[in-house]
Amino acid sequence: MSGVAPGAGAPPPAVPTPAPVPAVPAASGAAPAPAIELRSVSRWYGNVVAVNDVSFGLGPGVTGLLGPNGAGKSTLLHMMSGFLRPSAGEVFVAGGPAWRRPELYRQVGLVPEREAVYSFLTGFEFARFNARLQRLPDPDAAASRAMDLVDLGDARNRPIGTYSKGMRQRAKVAGALVHDPPILLLDEPFNGMDPRQRLSMMELLRQMAAEGRTVLFSSHILEEVERLAEQVLVIVAGRLAASGDFRAIRKLMTDRPHTFTVISSDDRRLAAALLGQPAIFGVEVSGGSLMVRSADFSAFSRAIAGVARAADIRLFEVLPTDESLESVFSYLVER
Repeated sequence: MSGVAPGAGAPPPAVPTPAPVPAVPAASGAAPAPAIELRSVSRWYGNVVAVNDVSFGLGPGVTGLLGPNGAGKSTLLHMMSGFLRPSAGEVFVAGGPAWRRPELYRQVGLVPEREAVYSFLTGFEFARFNARLQRLPDPDAAASRAMDLVDLGDARNRPIGTYSKGMRQRAKVAGALVHDPPILLLDEPFNGMDPRQRLSMMELLRQMAAEGRTVLFSSHILEEVERLAEQVLVIVAGRLAASGDFRAIRKLMTDRPHTFTVISSDDRRLAAALLGQPAIFGVEVSGGSLMVRSADFSAFSRAIAGVARAADIRLFEVLPTDESLESVFSYLVER
């Protein structure tokens, strides 16, 4: 897990957890309390800070927790699910503190990133096991419903050890949904799913949110968040780099300097033609390819084909060279 050191010398002292604060009913006409709220939350391991002074509140709808691997997404989800105590700050879920509050699990469904299934159980037995842990009055019916929700009804009697990775992911989701919780926390839920399974799961999560649930899922893949989330939290090196409406944050991600590698039938002539485009501020021919610098990703994408066609030049390859999540998020942090 990546992080930043809090400073030279001994690790920062542990901050005592405040006494549990009971939920206070909202006054008439006041906005309802958020389903999930973090107040200046940090979590460190020795001298490594995994989460650094993060605050936000979430209500019903789908929110994407976006960041590169090792950014602190799993640590945040584990604190929200009550598995980790924050080193500083407060985590409230479903009207009360998340830490040392067993009744929280009646309200939360968690899908961890790590494998959390027993290979010798059938899918149905795993879902029923979770239903019994929740002390549901009819665990068989609840398990059947959960298996159907994730489209595993036909495979319900097969051992999980025979499932594909995508099917195991869906089995974990079934276990998290079996008690119909109002809050869903999902850590990289689409790992291993094929395109059809991914679309089906996205539709299920949209439906859950439309019914008034709070859905928070983590991902390091921009496209997943773009297709599903209404709101986004961008985490970089344990810090909250941006939050809010995805469209506004997506604009920040694209309206920045970009570098493209272009291979064509005549790089030098193409370079001369591109210099006349307002979105392009630099070109360089080097090593059998053309490096193009642009201030506008969309404008360059629209212009390149037309410029090449007008100059009778064939394009063989156009690739962005600085589109890793790390570079995008570093730019957000600098802003």
